[in-house]
Amino acid sequence: MGIRRTASAFAGVLSLVAAATACGTSGGGAGTPGGGGFTPPKLSAVKQLGSPEGQLNVLAWPGYAENGSNDPKANWVAPFEQQTGCKVNVKTFGTSDEAVNLLKSGQYDVVSASGDASLRMIASGDVEPVNTDLVPNYRDIQPFLKNRSWNSVHGVPYGIPHGWGANLLTYRTDKVSPPPSSWGAMFDQNSPHKGRIEAYDSPIYIADAALYLMKHRPELGIKNPYALDDKQFDAAVRLLKQQRPMVTEYWSDYLKEVQSFAGGNAEIGTAWQVTVNTAKDNGAPVADVLPSEGATGWSDTWMLYSKSQHKTCGYKWMDYIVSPAVNARVAEYFGEAPANAKSCDVADDRTLCSTFHAGDADFAQRIHYWTTPISQCLDGRRNVKCKDYGDWTKAWTEIKG
Repeated sequence: MGIRRTASAFAGVLSLVAAATACGTSGGGAGTPGGGGFTPPKLSAVKQLGSPEGQLNVLAWPGYAENGSNDPKANWVAPFEQQTGCKVNVKTFGTSDEAVNLLKSGQYDVVSASGDASLRMIASGDVEPVNTDLVPNYRDIQPFLKNRSWNSVHGVPYGIPHGWGANLLTYRTDKVSPPPSSWGAMFDQNSPHKGRIEAYDSPIYIADAALYLMKHRPELGIKNPYALDDKQFDAAVRLLKQQRPMVTEYWSDYLKEVQSFAGGNAEIGTAWQVTVNTAKDNGAPVADVLPSEGATGWSDTWMLYSKSQHKTCGYKWMDYIVSPAVNARVAEYFGEAPANAKSCDVADDRTLCSTFHAGDADFAQRIHYWTTPISQCLDGRRNVKCKDYGDWTKAWTEIKG
């Protein structure tokens, strides 16, 4: 069973982005090449590796850097230490906000960053560009995960893609008929599932409303659900306030959502694939669909701290953790699609890649991956100001009431 992390509101430190950014180009919707909406600090990638420094401090989501202490069968840290001589110290975090703050302490060398944290780390100069030539396994990373707006800026990569997944429309097959095909089942005021709807508990959920409006309110001109001007943002917030009375629970711990679906308190909601799989394992009659509007989702990236004293060990870790067999093991344990295309052939669970759509570029193209909203519009507009994550956080508090 995967152990996709719990999550809470990703508040704070957006001032770092505002202070470090300037006008830029390009955007970050589904399948959009990386361009970023700002100019990051001038930092250079490592040109060549030296001798391993003997130590590596890893900052990671739970499940990404297992050393056997949680589960004796889950230990991919020890083989790395034996191969490289780099002793690994692991610190886990529970939210992207926590990861951003911990990295600033200077105690860590590499971090597994989600898209709602990575731009903040890039903009503040806490992570540096990576030389992918020094990461041999990078060549086997799925092409649709490379050079994206959450892991690259103006074509310069700032990390190595690790794993990804979608936020899926999930429903009880005994309560929802016919099967839903649109997020309207959750947002429509006349939804027959009022009071039985599960929604994600985070300001980033505003992007789900914006994604729905992209298709159903084209006059708003939304091109990227993470790049919202005043009018677009207000429309998304109104939609979520309209949805609020219909929501039975805002979830941040996927296991609690599993309980809601299994117990019948929830009929429909947004969920991760691991939520669906776990609910099914517990006998709940649930199914999932990628709706006609597409979906939001996540793509995590290993990034290197710019002031690390252990950069050779850091590069060796980034290459090791996305190697086919290790990437497969992490994905199986964690509950997501591996980034390495060769992982599908060596996974213990031969259904892993079909379950999580690992090699499905068309599926991945329909996902709008979490990206930190910043005032410089990520869809390329230069004549307007977009709402940053501080605005999103304030609005989320108002939405929940």
